[in-house]
Amino acid sequence: MNIVELNGVEKHFGAVRALTGVDFAVADGECVGLVGHNGAGKSTLMHVLAGTRAPDRGRITVGGEQHSDYSLIRARSLGIRCVFQELSLCPNLTVAENTRVTHRALSGPGWRRRAGELIAAKLDDIFPGHGISPSAIVQDLSIGRRQMVEVARAFTATDTALNLVILDEPTSSLDTDTAAQLLNFIGRVTRQGVSCVLISHMLSEVLRHTDRIVVMRDGTVVADDATTNFDRDRLVQTMGSVAGPPAAEHAPTARPARSNATMRVRTRPALQHDDTALEVRAGEIIGLSGLSGHGQTDLLLAVFNASQRRGRGVDVTLPVAFVAGDRQSDGIFPQWSIAENIAVRSFARLSRWLLVSAARELALAQDWQRRIHIRTPNLHHNILSLSGGNQQKALFARALGSDAQIVLMDDPMRGVDHATKLEVYGLIRAEARAGRSFLWYTTESDELNHCDHVYVFRDGRIVADLAPHELNEAAIIQSSFAETA
Repeated sequence: MNIVELNGVEKHFGAVRALTGVDFAVADGECVGLVGHNGAGKSTLMHVLAGTRAPDRGRITVGGEQHSDYSLIRARSLGIRCVFQELSLCPNLTVAENTRVTHRALSGPGWRRRAGELIAAKLDDIFPGHGISPSAIVQDLSIGRRQMVEVARAFTATDTALNLVILDEPTSSLDTDTAAQLLNFIGRVTRQGVSCVLISHMLSEVLRHTDRIVVMRDGTVVADDATTNFDRDRLVQTMGSVAGPPAAEHAPTARPARSNATMRVRTRPALQHDDTALEVRAGEIIGLSGLSGHGQTDLLLAVFNASQRRGRGVDVTLPVAFVAGDRQSDGIFPQWSIAENIAVRSFARLSRWLLVSAARELALAQDWQRRIHIRTPNLHHNILSLSGGNQQKALFARALGSDAQIVLMDDPMRGVDHATKLEVYGLIRAEARAGRSFLWYTTESDELNHCDHVYVFRDGRIVADLAPHELNEAAIIQSSFAETA
């Protein structure tokens, strides 16, 4: 029996046709993988299913009953939850208070204690050893831990039965081990009868952990088949290629030995005698690895602050640009256009007599729209008109289009599709060959193969310094979990 059915769903945003007559269904206790390139319509379709966006046309049937007045409140009353790619927690509230927001039954004396117990139990169930306190303020948590709270909250139940959970890029901010915990939990909960929709650009996740795969392209469904009938090649082919050089040109290549080029970034070790100084030379791509939340982002922020002469302990010799992974909090300017968001890092050189030249701004944005394939009919549209992956492309365009010779990247591939990743990898290597330096924190171990050198972090310190010939997943895991001396 299908728990939900969408028939002939259409959604337009001005001239943009986000959904064109989409049919989509999920059976009871089924995990459906939903894949497609950025802008294919996946997130829009899930917004319709979650009740946060009304379709322009189409029918929505839940539990065999058609609903003409479908909304977020109605969807929640029917046991449908969604973990959106852009997290929806209230940053100034505690973890327990955020749990109360979605559970009206948690009221009366002692509701904070009961909300805390509810979310703590679910965190323990999904992410053993998570280390998150129900009394913690959400804005004080790393983006990975916020993602864990959001996922755990979606799977909690009080007065309403849980029937379907939509997970939009749920592992994008999680390290390998935490992501594995979540995917294993999804397998357990679907066997218990709860349905799931998994949106992920990690094709291996979809192929291993779903029962059926739906492929979208340009706002419509182009394939719907059992997962066993797909492999990686068929998925990529069905999603359709994007403009750009062949994928073979983007394959990781053997990295040369460390150069003697000019030093651009160097950290001065703390008081512990066994700390390692991080070094970045001209033209190098340096990777930061280890379990999430162990100091990688703090290091990037320290380098950025040092470039602004606001920090200590780090030497930086040239201009710096930052590509945020948490684009909503640290990346985009939500009231600005796409062109303005791309050009903001370059306003100084686009100005004349203290006024930014609109023509130069647009020319810069058009150049990078072409080079990085940002999908939009008009660069003057608001940045929020873009899909999440295309917003992330705009952040890359901002950094690479600037005069910065050092680019800091804080797990920047969140929500970016496979083809776009290949294009960005190629751009990074091309810029490195031209002399630019990159300091790249990533939770995707495959991305470390593009790096010249990798530092592994644990408890805020560098615990391993790996050259290319030493780099493998086993070495990273061993360094991440080894006991502190």
